[in-house]
Amino acid sequence: MEHKPFIPSSKNVAELTLAPVLMGIILGIVFGASSLYLALKVGMTVSASIPVAVLSITLFRGLSKVFGLRPATILENNIVQTTGSAGESIAFGIAVTMPALLILGFDMELTRIMLVATLGGLLGVLMMIPLRNALIVKGHGQLIYPEGTACAEVLIVGEKGGTSAKTVFTGFFFGLIYKVINVGMKLWTDVPEKTISWFKGAVVSAEVSPELLGVGYIIGPRIASIMVAGGILSSWVLIPMIKLFGDHVAVPIFPATKLISQMGWYDIWKSYVLYIGAGAVATGGIISLAQSLPTIVRSAAAGFGNLKASGIKTKSGERTERDLPMSWVLGGCLLLVLAIWIAPTLKMNLIGAILIVLFGFLFVTVSSRLTGEIGSSSNPISGMTVATLLITSLVFLALGWVSPEYRVAALSVAAVVCVAASNGGTTSQDLKTGYLVGATPKAQQIALLIGALTSALVIGYTLEVLNNASTVYSKLNLPAHVRVENVKALTKMERVEGPEGKGNTQLYHAWHLLPADQAGPYASLQAGKYLVDDQGKIQYFVDPGINGVLKHRDDGTPVTKYNAPKAQLMSLIIDGILSQKLPWGLVLLGVAISIVLELCGIAALPFAVGVYLPLSSSMPIFIGGLVRYCVDYVRRKKNKAVEDSESSPGVLFSSGLIAGGAISGIFLALILLNKKLNETLDLSSLFPKLAEHNGTAVLAFSLMAWALFRVGRGKKLLPLG
Repeated sequence: MEHKPFIPSSKNVAELTLAPVLMGIILGIVFGASSLYLALKVGMTVSASIPVAVLSITLFRGLSKVFGLRPATILENNIVQTTGSAGESIAFGIAVTMPALLILGFDMELTRIMLVATLGGLLGVLMMIPLRNALIVKGHGQLIYPEGTACAEVLIVGEKGGTSAKTVFTGFFFGLIYKVINVGMKLWTDVPEKTISWFKGAVVSAEVSPELLGVGYIIGPRIASIMVAGGILSSWVLIPMIKLFGDHVAVPIFPATKLISQMGWYDIWKSYVLYIGAGAVATGGIISLAQSLPTIVRSAAAGFGNLKASGIKTKSGERTERDLPMSWVLGGCLLLVLAIWIAPTLKMNLIGAILIVLFGFLFVTVSSRLTGEIGSSSNPISGMTVATLLITSLVFLALGWVSPEYRVAALSVAAVVCVAASNGGTTSQDLKTGYLVGATPKAQQIALLIGALTSALVIGYTLEVLNNASTVYSKLNLPAHVRVENVKALTKMERVEGPEGKGNTQLYHAWHLLPADQAGPYASLQAGKYLVDDQGKIQYFVDPGINGVLKHRDDGTPVTKYNAPKAQLMSLIIDGILSQKLPWGLVLLGVAISIVLELCGIAALPFAVGVYLPLSSSMPIFIGGLVRYCVDYVRRKKNKAVEDSESSPGVLFSSGLIAGGAISGIFLALILLNKKLNETLDLSSLFPKLAEHNGTAVLAFSLMAWALFRVGRGKKLLPLG
């Protein structure tokens, strides 16, 4: 297929200048933070390239009018989206893996997160450079790269940017204001819930958030319906069934430590359904990976075979053919491998470093090719990460490396590979966009390295803020015999933070109870961090923000937890293999569920994620998909083309809802750290009956869904004028 770029290779226009790089960095950090928030809630993200491109076009136009500056060129706008897109892919890789450290009972060190994000992000970009000619240039016509092609269309039709950007901004502020009124001012509950009294154990609930509504619209009615079907199986079949058969059992059933008759729906979900969902998700990811096996083999062969034939050109040749030199690629990869090996924070051995290089190149190649064929949203990054973690854990088990530090090492291997594969797919989409608009590959590759580095350095702070804001310090009153014997060996000292630490200035010893040590006097304690006094008495359990659904502080203040579904899965895999204590019966039930679905011709992975998450998370996604279905139905009825592209009004408005809701969620998490400021913002006492009634939340969410429906049809947000 003949290729004619929008900007001819013979024409030199402004491209890699300071202003686009700075704007790309800022937008990358914003969308990276919102993607991290979303991934912690429901285990998925949405592509940021098109919203970033649309915002870039409009912001530069506005700046040129206000300050009399020259308008940005199409290649400068392309540099903005190239730099900014790295934040979303790195956020996904970090959210999928690093919170597992907390679930396993370790500290989630900021330096570790930043190092993993940096190493994986840069590795993904560098490993894609020698593959650009083989996949993007020679593969043109065979590999579509749907998001990259759509982004190029948005950039080329730049005059459409004003209206499109207005749609994104409107969605952003709508989502932000809605979330502040809902979660900040607490004028209605954010998770309306109704227990079905005549159906023991069943519950109907929905998290009425703008970001989940937007996700549902973007992924569409089919995937959204499959997800909520998994939630229905979990909430209306599995939990009631466990309650029905277990209510009269007189002893606790492993892995739970209390009677089923004393358990609420959440306790049953966390003790039993969580493992079933984990088995289903892992199997769904592996099946999706296996279905792509022919492509994987082909991609790996192409990756190794085309390195010499990839045609990297740096100085000679046309502008649109110049890549970063191969010496940069090889030297950069070598430095990253050395950094992985010698970094004291990672505690990685040579075998782990070699595994990262091998898995990294394999899955960056696979991710880049799959992205070209089926797009980023269908790219089985989670399956690749699960496969990496399974193989790494089995290698460690075979070598007898089962001590706690090897759990951290296994997760670090998977984390770097996951970030690299995720960013490799995003890099290939960006290079496809540049190929279509006539960008210089070398300029894009430099912008990608800058975007990956800056986003990686910030993403750790965002994750730390979200976790700390929702961490609860639970005061314990344990029997006298449950104490830590060798307390003097615990050198790390900490205070009680947050609202629970008000007026308590005492320093405590930080003690980590790992899953393998849950025996004897500690059998009734859950794995995690505890604060211990000088006498060895366990005073507080540090319940991290990334560990559950909804908790209450001692004063009754509700705290929204993050499910981090993919990270929970990673922790179960590591601990299950290395400790050999996983409840395999429950896991195998999940495996069977995914196999049955695949045999019925239904994609198992979204269904499994629905089983794994509480119904409250998948229900708003389903409603968003239902709104998308209604929009498409109305357009068909009026004999109009169904605008299902990534630049349609509904998708852009949904992207704004996601960004606005997520960013306000992060700011509200910061406010939550200050109890006085949080109480000042809380206005629920003015209208207590309205704030507590489920109907208020349903009405507010319905109005937001109606607004999305209007915008999706191409109407004004308000029926005025």
